[in-house]
Amino acid sequence: MVLCPVIGKLQHKHVVLASASPRRQEILSNAGLRFEVVPSRFKEKLRKASFATPYAYAMETAKQKALEKDLRAPDVVIGADTIVVVGAVILEKPVDKQDAYRMLSRLNGKEHSVFTGVAIVHCCSKDGRLDTEVSEFYEETTVKFSELSEELLWEYINSGEPMDKAGGYGIQAQGGMLVEYVHGDFLNVVGFPLNHFCKELARLYYPPRPEDLHRVRHASIPAVDTFENLSDMEAGGSDPGQSAEGGRGGQQADGDRSQAPGAPDAALNGADGRPPLPAGLLELMDGFKASKVLFTACKLKLFDMLKDQGPLKAVDIARKLNACAGGTEWLLDVCVALGLLEKTHRGYSNTEVATLHLASDGEHSLQGLAEYNDAHVWGVFTRLGPAVQEGADQTRGALGVMEEEGHLSQSREMTLQFMRAMHSLSKLTAHHVATAFDLSRFTSACDLGGCTGILARELAQEYPRLQVTVFDLPEVTELSGGFQRGGRQTERIRFVPGDFFKDNLPEADLYVLSRILQDWPDDKLHKLLSRISSSCKPGGGLLVAEAAAEEKERASRRPRLRALSAGQPRSPDEHRWLLQRHGFQDVRVARAGDLLHVVLGTRAVP
Repeated sequence: MVLCPVIGKLQHKHVVLASASPRRQEILSNAGLRFEVVPSRFKEKLRKASFATPYAYAMETAKQKALEKDLRAPDVVIGADTIVVVGAVILEKPVDKQDAYRMLSRLNGKEHSVFTGVAIVHCCSKDGRLDTEVSEFYEETTVKFSELSEELLWEYINSGEPMDKAGGYGIQAQGGMLVEYVHGDFLNVVGFPLNHFCKELARLYYPPRPEDLHRVRHASIPAVDTFENLSDMEAGGSDPGQSAEGGRGGQQADGDRSQAPGAPDAALNGADGRPPLPAGLLELMDGFKASKVLFTACKLKLFDMLKDQGPLKAVDIARKLNACAGGTEWLLDVCVALGLLEKTHRGYSNTEVATLHLASDGEHSLQGLAEYNDAHVWGVFTRLGPAVQEGADQTRGALGVMEEEGHLSQSREMTLQFMRAMHSLSKLTAHHVATAFDLSRFTSACDLGGCTGILARELAQEYPRLQVTVFDLPEVTELSGGFQRGGRQTERIRFVPGDFFKDNLPEADLYVLSRILQDWPDDKLHKLLSRISSSCKPGGGLLVAEAAAEEKERASRRPRLRALSAGQPRSPDEHRWLLQRHGFQDVRVARAGDLLHVVLGTRAVP
């Protein structure tokens, strides 16, 4: 059997499944895996809105389950979390029958995605301490529900089956009658992506031989004879190889990574020698259209209108917008296709993700970021040709955010637009940055370039002893009051105007730079770090949060696109080197959600 060599690698290890799910236990048992079930007590209360993608939330939950400290020290711990996503809204297990009805009604007649995040933790003892190495990945399966009657939905709910299942249904049992079709791994919908799990084991325990790198794509489980020809890594210990990367599918060999999206591969050519349709390339060419539709809908305050008054017919929306009826209906239908709106016989209404993130008055609204991208960043990319010819720094001027000396040069309204964008983005990441390390030893912090104080508020909330100073340009601090909300933690936050390149920095135990360093060329960067180092007392700290470059190829497109308008992302090792060069030691790196890396260094004691 092809899978036996993979599962066999765990045969003599103490394997723990950190899940009480009988579906996962059955899938892994049927595959021949021997394991102990130790259900995780991790409380699944991660804030969904702080994750950039649903699968990132599932992977983080799986990792937290597997890393729970109460577990005895096994060799391998497997954690998993399955979620159902429709219109970017995450559905987990229903809390009661009414919640199950709400979920199933949302799925009724629609396609949705089922994501399972999986974490494989290898444990070993080093110097008397438990050391862990985490491999994580996710799998996505598309499921389509038939159009179901109210009677059938309630009959299924009253059966009791939905109550312990993500999305409120179990495809392997009675819930299968609700499903019209499945695209992808069926077992992933049941609760565990066995095929992808085995591919990950193959990647960990059987790395490709050098002579195979140019001909092997680990997009499938290697054949039995491949395993038999490879050396047994277990003879040298339980090291599973390099740490994992997330994402779908297997790891490609180095020789394949530079292939452009949709580029023809000789092995994929049809029988007549013609290349396949470059779907990925065509999708890239069309991508700007979807962005512009989103930006236009935000600019028209469409999502605000539908949040307060929807559902509405297209003609009524056009009248309220004072717009052409035909053009309005086209815009609405494209928003439906993009998953931003829903359309019924009553008219158009927001999806939950649109109300949550695109209505301007929502706590987690990203409308400010959308408006800023439309008003400023869009212009950068339309002038990309001259920027490439004249130098990448031309994009900095095109953004209109910073002058050479670091001052905001735009009008008051443009400054507000920039602040709204940063405020929107910071709400997604601030909690992750504040909790990436235990900062309880510090009693004062200074957030340099802290803008509206979102991160300062998270720091004050997490650490009740911490006094936080937000140090930013006078133009910014003057307008920051409009972004504040009440709460006892705000009493420990103060805003101080100043230029961190020119003025004395406020005294603090901990200095914080979030999304600051990559905005500056090397000379400015070293000047800023030198000033912080001089102000930081021995034993004090510097916390840096940046959209770091990936060490591997996972999610590599986003950092490179971001680099066109916000500087080149640096790797964690580069950030570590920067802090060490400026007198910080014991430099540690942690992941902060799906968007940032966080680096913490301690000022050396003379």
